[in-house]
Amino acid sequence: MRNPGPVETKPPASYDCRVEPKIDVRIMHPSDAGRIYVPKSGVRESFVGRVMSFSAPFYRWRPHPWHGLEPGLNPPEIVHAYIEITPFDIVKYEIDKVTGYLKVDRPQRGSSQPPMLYGFIPQTICSRRVAALCPNAERCDMDPLDICVLSERPITRSEVIVNARVVGGLQCIDDDEADDKIIAVLRNDHVFSSAKDINDIPEALVERLQHYFSTYKMIPGEKSGLQIESVYGRDRALEVITASLEDYDEEFGRSPSS
Repeated sequence: MRNPGPVETKPPASYDCRVEPKIDVRIMHPSDAGRIYVPKSGVRESFVGRVMSFSAPFYRWRPHPWHGLEPGLNPPEIVHAYIEITPFDIVKYEIDKVTGYLKVDRPQRGSSQPPMLYGFIPQTICSRRVAALCPNAERCDMDPLDICVLSERPITRSEVIVNARVVGGLQCIDDDEADDKIIAVLRNDHVFSSAKDINDIPEALVERLQHYFSTYKMIPGEKSGLQIESVYGRDRALEVITASLEDYDEEFGRSPSS
């Protein structure tokens, strides 16, 4: 077949090339492509670009890590963790909520490095139900639920998805906001995968996590804004994750496939 050569495309007459089109849209799953999105809270998030249909399992565009990935194989027990920071990072990376790409939040001021993989559980949010489980918090941070994943083998790359078995968590308050940190183990880890509860994790590793979160924002001579209220086990962690999934469903709605 003869190659017709490049095809010239022109924008419609009403299209202003000087203005970048912005539409409110979220892609959680291929079946949701093209749907206009307005969160139930009425807060609109602007995502740049246009959406066209595509078929599973092929994604024409990369799905948003917070909204476009499933929360796990069997949540709240087995969850997906989208990793933002590894134990080898001395820069604080976090997901950009609009684009879904990883961004530099800040270089670490001190020498703290996370002792475990650190990220979040997709399709969760810390809203009113999570805050209700933290009685000393005045409000919630409206971020996806944080998770720390223990792996015996070093995982040096971020922006990866791991399957994690939940074993416990830390109840944290950061500047009066509920900011729980779920603790989990890599599901198929050859050393830690048998852990079922927080007591199955070496105490020294849990202490390192507590030290990290107590100090990673600390400025010498000033008091840390983050307090760790308690360390809790698996049952409480499952309750927190369930609350965050329900908060997400209330705030954003959930894909029918989830």
